[in-house]
Amino acid sequence: MTEKLRKKGITALKIIISAVLIYFIFTKIELRDVVQTLKKSDPFYLFLAVVFFVLSKVLSAFRTNMYFHQIGAKLTQLSNLKLSLLGMFYNLFLPGGIGGDAYKGYVIQKAYQPGSKKVVSSILLDRLSGMLLLFIYACILAMLSKNEFFQSFYWLILVAIPLSVVVFWFVNKTFFTTTLPIFWKSIGFSALVQLAQLVCVIFILKALSIELDTVEYLFVFLVSSIVSVIPLTIGGIGSREVTFLYGAKWLGLDESTSIGISFTFFLITALTSLFGVIYHFKKPKLESLD
Repeated sequence: MTEKLRKKGITALKIIISAVLIYFIFTKIELRDVVQTLKKSDPFYLFLAVVFFVLSKVLSAFRTNMYFHQIGAKLTQLSNLKLSLLGMFYNLFLPGGIGGDAYKGYVIQKAYQPGSKKVVSSILLDRLSGMLLLFIYACILAMLSKNEFFQSFYWLILVAIPLSVVVFWFVNKTFFTTTLPIFWKSIGFSALVQLAQLVCVIFILKALSIELDTVEYLFVFLVSSIVSVIPLTIGGIGSREVTFLYGAKWLGLDESTSIGISFTFFLITALTSLFGVIYHFKKPKLESLD
């Protein structure tokens, strides 16, 4: 009973934080301006944005399954895709229940018994690998930007890229030797995942007829993606928008346009995740490779 109350309390707190952040955002900008920005969007480019978002999630699922295979859970790609879609649905639409990552971990442990520590480690490394590439791409965009702030730290940012890879490799070698053999493969998949999401956002910019400051908007998106991983809100709602708001102020971007980009990306995420409801009512059967 105490554990249930604790989970409900955490969920309620996340909902409150999300609501407060959304309210805060619209005390700083006009909702009408954001709506006008969204109304002018081009459906064709929005469709392409959805395609590349879905592609990023498929690639992400392949990366996750690579970690599962390494710990002895030889799940087929199709089964893992279904499980990943269900996990997306749980993360966004059922925050009061078990989280998407926790559910995947539970199912893999129950079906294959690789050991709870190995399952948790593989899921953690999967997330960290993605965050590493978010950081690297953010550094690259910062160097490409003509913003004076970034230029002041150009060489520091340049050094941060290889340093971050070395640190992540050292962490893998020291604490996660089981998955070390797929270190560079996971980095490669993460590069493709985040690249697909960047292309998704580029099409969102085109859909909203945003031609200027593309590099800066992409940089803010990557930072917001890192922030949204922190489990303070429901599915990153609110935290991503606040990051876009202050990122816009910091880099001299249009605030309403920035929030419009964030909301569009969230709607694409929600639309894709909603399909996971299919596997909520009919749990996917896990099939193994022969």
